[in-house]
Amino acid sequence: MTEPTEQLGRSAEQPSPSAAEQPGELVVVTGMTGAGRSTAAKELEDLGYFVTDNLPPSLLPEVVRLVNESRGVRQPVAVVVDVRSGSFFDELETALAKGVTGRQTTLVFLDATDEVLVRRQEAARRPHPLQGTDRLLDGLQRERVAIAELRAIADIVIDTSALNVHQLTDRIAQAFGTPDTTKLRVSVVSFGFKYGIPVDADFVADMRFLPNPHWVPELRGGNGRDNPAVAEYVYSRPGAQEFLDGYVPVLAGVAEGYVREGKRFMRVAIGCTGGKHRSVAMAEEIAQRLRARGLVARAIHRDLGRE
Repeated sequence: MTEPTEQLGRSAEQPSPSAAEQPGELVVVTGMTGAGRSTAAKELEDLGYFVTDNLPPSLLPEVVRLVNESRGVRQPVAVVVDVRSGSFFDELETALAKGVTGRQTTLVFLDATDEVLVRRQEAARRPHPLQGTDRLLDGLQRERVAIAELRAIADIVIDTSALNVHQLTDRIAQAFGTPDTTKLRVSVVSFGFKYGIPVDADFVADMRFLPNPHWVPELRGGNGRDNPAVAEYVYSRPGAQEFLDGYVPVLAGVAEGYVREGKRFMRVAIGCTGGKHRSVAMAEEIAQRLRARGLVARAIHRDLGRE
C-alpha cells in the first residue's frame, strides 16, 4: 500500500476551521470490479464513516452538504464510485480537483491482476458491467482504460491480488481507523428462551442451570439489573461464580482472535426462561468483567419488560 502523496479537496484560499469544527475526512473508494470495493466500504462503515455506494461524482458535493447539515461537519464520509456510474464517472477527477467539498479528501484505488479479477467474478457468477456480449476479460480491459488516470492520481493504491477479506479489512483500518474505532465492541445480550434465541449471536449461553428467582416471592417482581437482591441471589447460587470464572476468559481469548482477524463486533447472548432475572444479572456481570479486561463491552437486555 502506498503512502498518501497529497491532500485533495481543500482549496488553498479556504481558511482552516477551528479544531471543534474540523471537517471529517472524505474518502473516495474506486478501482477495478472485483478488487474489493464492497469490503472496503463495509469496513469504513464499521469505522464510523457515512458510506454511499455507486454515487455519481456530480452529486459528491450535495452528499457532503447533506451530511454536514444532518450529522455535522465532523462526520467522516466515504463514497464508492465505479464504472456503474456511466458517463458521470468522468466527472470524478473534476470534482476532486475543484475541492468543492471543503474536506480533506483521500482517493483510494483498489486493484488486482486480471487473472485474480476474472476468477473472483466467475466465482460470483456476475458479468462485468462493461462486458456486453464479449468476454469477461474484455470488460476488465475496458475498465482499466477508463480509470487509468484515477489510478495515477490516487493517494492510496492497494493491490488485493494476494489479500483475503480480513487482510484487506486490516489495510483499510490501518489507513483510516482510530484507536477508538478499531477497538472490538462486545455486546452481551440477555434474552428469554421463550421469546427465541437471538439469530445474530456469536455465542449463546444458557443460565437455566441456576435456580430461578421467579419462585422466590420477594424477588419475583424485580429484575437482575435494577434489583441488587435479585443479582446477589443469582451470583450466590452454586455454579454461578464457577461459570463466570471459566466463561469470561474464554470470551476474552476469542475477542483477541477476533481483533487479529479484523472483526470489530462480537455478540454474546445470555439466556434464561423469560429474560428477566438470571440472564440479566449474568449479562451485567459478564460485561463488567470484560470491561475490567480492557474490552469495550456493554450489556443489552432484549426481553426485559416483556413480562
